[in-house]
Amino acid sequence: MISRSIVPDAIARQPWHMLIPLMSLVSLGAAVLYSAAGGNLQPYALSHVMRFLIFLCMAIVISRFSRDFFRMAAYPVYGAIVVLLVLVEAIGAVGGGSQRWLNLGFMTLQPSELMKPAIVLVLARFYETLPHAMTASWRGLVPAGVLIGIPALFVMIQPDLGTALAICFGGAVTMFLAGLPLSWFIGAGATAAVVAPIAFFTLLHDYQRNRVLVFLDPESDPLGTGYHITQSKIAIGSGGFLGKGFGNGSQSHLQYLPESHTDFVFATMAEEWGMLGGLFVLFVFAIVLSWGLRVARRAPDRFSSLLAAGMSATIFFYVAINLMMVMGLAPVVGIPLPFMSHGGTSMLTNMICVGTLMAVNRWNRRPGSIS
Repeated sequence: MISRSIVPDAIARQPWHMLIPLMSLVSLGAAVLYSAAGGNLQPYALSHVMRFLIFLCMAIVISRFSRDFFRMAAYPVYGAIVVLLVLVEAIGAVGGGSQRWLNLGFMTLQPSELMKPAIVLVLARFYETLPHAMTASWRGLVPAGVLIGIPALFVMIQPDLGTALAICFGGAVTMFLAGLPLSWFIGAGATAAVVAPIAFFTLLHDYQRNRVLVFLDPESDPLGTGYHITQSKIAIGSGGFLGKGFGNGSQSHLQYLPESHTDFVFATMAEEWGMLGGLFVLFVFAIVLSWGLRVARRAPDRFSSLLAAGMSATIFFYVAINLMMVMGLAPVVGIPLPFMSHGGTSMLTNMICVGTLMAVNRWNRRPGSIS
């Protein structure tokens, strides 16, 4: 360990055992994006690194906030993002057939991404103020369901099924950890299974139904709706154990693989770096997520514990769904891979989660502190 007489205390006390692996993952992502752009820093790799550095500074600032600040900000932050979701419906920019973004001039903002950590924050605050005896009652269920349902509905309208599911997942994990009975979630799952066929034919858009059908049988339309997943499997499979080598991926360079720098960046990486690169990515995510869960277990109070566990679950959902998607184990739903995919709002969201985990980690070291 470096002596604190050499390194300032504020730097030495950062969770470097998590940050260093995370930085290595971002660096690998930048290398993959550099290769995907044909050996150029622009337009992906340089902006990817710059965004990470900027949002890392933001995460460090967030980590200095007190528990009282997070408690105070919970409902205002949630309300502000709901307002942004309403604005998306009114004046949002349209891209790829969906209305998801607000054009701020210097960047485009996707408010639905910000709702992922916000729903965890507001539910952690809600359950902290709710007496434990009322958690397993309608008072612990209905208000939380409304808090989740409002933004999820707006996001579904955009339409963005993947993000809506992410919001529901983060909220459901927080509710379960708060103490809602497991039987309620089993019942909700059974109800969803019954309603799913009806929703499939009445609520989903045509392209969403096609994605589900292609997931069940991707070879049925390999040049149409099944093109993404077919090319992704080819890229991953052709990489073998050691990969084709940095800069030698044919699927992305010849533009067979769509979205090679965003949703399918893992397939781009696996083609060039092989299974070994894929195992490295999984290992780093395991380090980050296990650290987040340790932070949650050591949290000094209910609010902090729910906050840390919910943020860890949000990152986990990103990782799990993206990896399942690119390997053909889940329908294509447009979920980027944290810290590797090119995208400003996605990086912002995940670094908010990291910054919040760093804040709870600091509270754990100073149980009585509100500074």
